[in-house]
Amino acid sequence: MLFYHCVMTLKEDHPIRVVNAIQTLCALIRGVHKRTLADHGFDVINILIGFDSAEMIMQSLVERLSLILSGVYSVSLKNLTLRLLLVLSSATDNVSHNTLLEYLMINSVFESILQILANPSSRFNHGYEAVLLLTILVNYRKYESANPYIVKLSILDDELALNGLGWVISQTLADYNSQFKATQDEPVSGGWFSAFSSIVGSMFIADPSGAGQPGVKPDNSILLALYEAVHLNRNFITVLSHNHTGANLPSSTPTDTAVPPSPPAVPSAAQTLHQPPGPSSQENPTNILVTFLSYCSMVMQDVRDPARQHNTKLCLIILTCIAEDQYANSFLHDANLTFRVPLYRAPMRHRKQPAEAVNASRPLACALLDLMVEFIMSHMMKNLPLELYNKCLGVVHRILCYQKKCRVRLQYPWKEIWTALISLLKYVMSNESVLSSSFDIFELACKVVNLFNLFITYGDTFLPTPSSYDELYYELIRMHQVFDNLYSMALRHSTNNGDYKVTANKLTSALVNIRAIINHFTPKIDSWSAANKLSALTEDQVLEVVRTNYDTLTLKLQDSLDQYERYAEKPRESAFFTQLVRSIIVEFRKNVSVTNLEQQSVLQEFSMIQ
Repeated sequence: MLFYHCVMTLKEDHPIRVVNAIQTLCALIRGVHKRTLADHGFDVINILIGFDSAEMIMQSLVERLSLILSGVYSVSLKNLTLRLLLVLSSATDNVSHNTLLEYLMINSVFESILQILANPSSRFNHGYEAVLLLTILVNYRKYESANPYIVKLSILDDELALNGLGWVISQTLADYNSQFKATQDEPVSGGWFSAFSSIVGSMFIADPSGAGQPGVKPDNSILLALYEAVHLNRNFITVLSHNHTGANLPSSTPTDTAVPPSPPAVPSAAQTLHQPPGPSSQENPTNILVTFLSYCSMVMQDVRDPARQHNTKLCLIILTCIAEDQYANSFLHDANLTFRVPLYRAPMRHRKQPAEAVNASRPLACALLDLMVEFIMSHMMKNLPLELYNKCLGVVHRILCYQKKCRVRLQYPWKEIWTALISLLKYVMSNESVLSSSFDIFELACKVVNLFNLFITYGDTFLPTPSSYDELYYELIRMHQVFDNLYSMALRHSTNNGDYKVTANKLTSALVNIRAIINHFTPKIDSWSAANKLSALTEDQVLEVVRTNYDTLTLKLQDSLDQYERYAEKPRESAFFTQLVRSIIVEFRKNVSVTNLEQQSVLQEFSMIQ
């Protein structure tokens, strides 16, 4: 009966009674779910509402909440309304076990969420909660039945709402980037002896928790929202090419005349989940992909921490979806659309580079490749994150396939890619015994070698100049020892009836063209060197030998180098996303209370409204 009376009270005109009713509903839903086993969802409905009247009462509740969200009401009341919807959506750890959400499937709040995102003032005040709510609802039984929120999001073509969604994501990620930069700009105390001790200690003791990294906690919810938008809605891809600003403040719009000058009595739930956007993230227009790539470089620095590893995986999945899209690729490679992308680099003892690298304005594909190179070079550890490396190599492969297909000649220092790939092969071989006990190193090596094969077979269609193709051959010849050793290792495993015999044999076949290049040019270089009585040749001299001996080189045409399996969430990533949504819900329940309102401030504000 209490639930019913609270719903009926929402229809009254007395604002304080409405606020108290919403707070009571929040407490009821939380309290009943705390005392009831998660597997007894229908018992929860019976306890809260009663089976006989549940459908009618929930319809009345959702309609009234939608009216508040889309109407001219105070910021505090809308904050509290969104909090109730989020409390209802996050009642159980597993969102698909939350039977109350069936009523939100029948009585949709999708249109109300769109209105918040489409209005500059509303999305400034409520955008984060609206996006979080939409993300949770989209993931309700997404693998089991038709979810109306998935259908509506996939066909959404409202430009204002899509741009609003992009704005919320861009501003939230930009704020995380600002926080991270601030932690890096802080002066390091303790003097040179402290720094030296730290370096020496880190040589011998690895910190598996990643505690040494700047303390900016990654945000899975906003990334999941970006993933769902990119994965489900083709129209959202166009939003990635737009610039977003933070110029639209709530005080600048006529619809917010009821908002008091002081902070709202009911704070936004976002304030307890992440810091609100600061002035620095509001001033300059920025592209959402620029912001996202910067965020990726931040979160990818240390994947030993499970939370960061999951966040990095989600980043790479999003980049995979973007790299598969034709329009997104055309935007990434457009020479007329250039950006300066600040990429953060992990501190490493073997290089003296600034923590933040900002190159000249270039197409975004260059920054994406820089990010992948940085990941490859900075995560070679005994506990190699194989899944992340596979996804990283997959992103590079997709970018190259687009360039080959569309004959796009990107002005990029390709030697950096080749060096990173060869370094990865060297690392795998030098740690063969450790890594092979954990996973199939030959499958990983095949992916790397096939990227080289793609360059060898089709490089003349997308490398920027003929000299770039010559430089590829130079690098293969210069680093021939790596490929010789790799072939020997693969041959050894392919003949000993071991666990990896099939993939080792596959690797020996993949190396055929690289070995043909090495075996063809090495004798000719030696012959030229002997004829000119030179013990060591310069790069230009080797390149000259290469150019004059292409005609006699015979290579084998390899199939399917420019083919890849398109990304599919189900079934491969289903468990990952189920766990991810669970962690988002648990985090929300942990950080957002339903009983911590300052009652005096609430009474004062809503008395003024009345």
